[in-house]
Amino acid sequence: MRNQSLHFFARTLLAWFGLLLAISTMADTNTSSSSANSSGILCPNADIWGEKLITGICWSCIFPVRLMTVDIAGSGGDVPDDAADVPFCSCDDSTGMPKFGITAGFWAPARLVEIVRKPYCSPTLGGISLQSDVHLMGGHKESATDSTRKTFFNYHYWAFPLFELMQLLMQSHCNAGGYVSMDLLYLSELDPLWNNDELSFFVNPEAIVFANPLAMASCSVDCAVSSVQKPMASLFWCAGCWGNLYPFTGNISAPESSPRDSSLLTARILAGLHRRGLNWKTSGNQALCGGQLYPMLPKQQYRLSTLFPLAEASNSAPSSGPGSGMELYDRCCHYIGETTFKWGEWRTIPGTGEDYVYLLWRYTDCCLI
Repeated sequence: MRNQSLHFFARTLLAWFGLLLAISTMADTNTSSSSANSSGILCPNADIWGEKLITGICWSCIFPVRLMTVDIAGSGGDVPDDAADVPFCSCDDSTGMPKFGITAGFWAPARLVEIVRKPYCSPTLGGISLQSDVHLMGGHKESATDSTRKTFFNYHYWAFPLFELMQLLMQSHCNAGGYVSMDLLYLSELDPLWNNDELSFFVNPEAIVFANPLAMASCSVDCAVSSVQKPMASLFWCAGCWGNLYPFTGNISAPESSPRDSSLLTARILAGLHRRGLNWKTSGNQALCGGQLYPMLPKQQYRLSTLFPLAEASNSAPSSGPGSGMELYDRCCHYIGETTFKWGEWRTIPGTGEDYVYLLWRYTDCCLI
C-alpha cells in the first residue's frame, strides 16, 4: 500500500510538472511575439518625483471639505449623493469599546494608475521595467493598435496616500486600507483576466445584459450629465463619454484617442478591483469607521487628475485651441465619464504621449475621534 501511494504521488507530481512546463512554453511563445511587436516602444519617465510632486498635484481637488455635514470650504455640489449625513459618529477601538467623534468628509489623493503600452514599464518610477524576466499567462502581450481597430494596454495600480506621506492627516479612520507609503498593489501583466474577454465574463456575467444597443445608447445620457456635474450612479454600466464599462479587460474594440482610451481603462480597472473586493467604498454613513466592500463601481466616489504626459494641474486650459479662455476649464480634476474635450485631448505629446499616469482622488467620509 505504501509503494502504491508513493507511485501515485510520483505520477501526480510528474503530471503537474508537465502541465507547468507546457504553460511556461506557451507563455514564452506569447511573450516572444509580444517582445517582437513592442520592442521599439520606449518606457517614458513621468518625472513624478520632482517638482511635479508639488506643481503637478491638483490641490484644489481636496475641496469641498465637510465637517459635521457642513461645508467649511468649497461647494457641496461636488460630493457623492450618498455622502455621510450625520454630524456625530462612534467607532470601536481595539478593545471593542466605542469612541465618539464628529464626521468629516473630503477628497483625498489615494491611488496612482499607470496605463502603458510596454509590459512592466513604469513611468512613475522613472521609466524602469518592474520585471521583464517573469512571463506568466496573464496580460503580458503587445499593447498597440492593430489593423482590426482594436487596442490593448497594460496597467499598474499603486497605493499613493499623499496626505499620509506628507504627514498631513494621520487619522486611522480616514485612511481606508491603512497604507502609509507608496506600494504596488496590482499588475495587469500577471492577471489572466485582463486580456481575455471570455475569462473575464465569469467575474462579471452581467456584462451580457448590457451588450445591446439600448443599454449602450443610454450611456449618451450619462455622458451629458457627467460632463456638467456628477456621473449618474444609476447607469452603473456606463463610463459616460468614455464608453461602456464592460468588459473589465484591457481590450478596446473601437479606439478613439489616447486620453479617452486610457480613461476608459482606468474606469474598468476600478470596477474590476471593486468586483474582486480589492477596492472599497469610502463614502457614506457605513464608511465612517473604515472602507466597506462594494462589488459595483461607485462612480461619484472618484475623480481623476492627469499627471502624465501633461499634468492637468499645470494649466487649467491651453493658451490657444479647444477651450481657450473658457471658464469651463477652471477645474484640474474630472469625474469618471467627463468628456475629454473639457480636460484632456490636448494633453498628449506626439511620440511619447500614449502612456498615461492618473492620480486618483477618492471621496472619504470618516469619524474624527
